[in-house]
Amino acid sequence: MPTLLDKYRKEIVPAMKERFGHKNAHAVPHLHKILLTTGVGRPSDEKGKEKLQQALEDLALITGQKAVPTKAKKSVASFKVREGMVIGAMVTLRGPRMYEFLERLITVAIPRIRDFRGISAEAFDGHGNLSFGITEQSVFPEINPDRVKVQIGMHITLVTNARNNEEGRELLRLFGVPFAH
Repeated sequence: MPTLLDKYRKEIVPAMKERFGHKNAHAVPHLHKILLTTGVGRPSDEKGKEKLQQALEDLALITGQKAVPTKAKKSVASFKVREGMVIGAMVTLRGPRMYEFLERLITVAIPRIRDFRGISAEAFDGHGNLSFGITEQSVFPEINPDRVKVQIGMHITLVTNARNNEEGRELLRLFGVPFAH
């Protein structure tokens, strides 16, 4: 069992029940899934295809799960993107793998970010979900910096079933997510 899942059950649930007055442990918000997405632009040329391949490989290394290519939903002439064109990659993590990734993110990757001052508490969406970006994939220990040809940023979304931002922020704070003060 991942240590963060154990921490959730033994420490976070009682603390959240006390703070927000939940009567039932099942009413306490929990982490539902983690989404990692990256955009690589249009992979029509050789460099774009190489960038897409690296993004797929890096996301798979970081998460331990195969990444899925994402396609454009609309054609945008000014970006030279057509509907159905592959423009990025994504991974959805759930269950024990999600908690293991969150632990690595909090304890290893985020402290390696240069000039990091904390995640903005304003990055919530109104429903307790937190979204933030990382500018380079080399902050994860699974990525060999010597092998990286192109820096690829990623967008990370922590999806909770919290009712509002306050509950979501408290849940993630108890998990150890470093927020800016």
